[in-house]
Amino acid sequence: MPPSAARDALGGQLLRYLINGLVATAIHYGVLWFNIEVLHLPLAGVANAIAAVFGIAVSFLGSRYFVFRGSEGSVTRQGALFLMVYVGIAMLHALVMYAWTDRLGHDYRVGFLLATALQMAFSFLANKFLVFK
Repeated sequence: MPPSAARDALGGQLLRYLINGLVATAIHYGVLWFNIEVLHLPLAGVANAIAAVFGIAVSFLGSRYFVFRGSEGSVTRQGALFLMVYVGIAMLHALVMYAWTDRLGHDYRVGFLLATALQMAFSFLANKFLVFK
């Protein structure tokens, strides 16, 4: 594949990755809203944990069939790797927040943005080169 074609393909994946992330986030938030506003779950943490399962499932399916379409491999293997990546991402996010806010005393909102940017980059690269290669 010529360099310009590879760059165009990568750009297409990045755009699809962003779209998939927005859809997964909307599903996550929608289920969270439903759990709190309609089902009246009394604990936001529980409501959010349930919603996260839906968001992660949508993210996985979107990654497999939309972002990195054409990738081959067992759904079970890819699903297990995807979950391991997300565990690593959650730990990275928590570590950045801890270091930025708790240890260095900086604004948590800026830390959240930094952690989320690292999370997005790590997620894309891990999914492209490990999970859906």
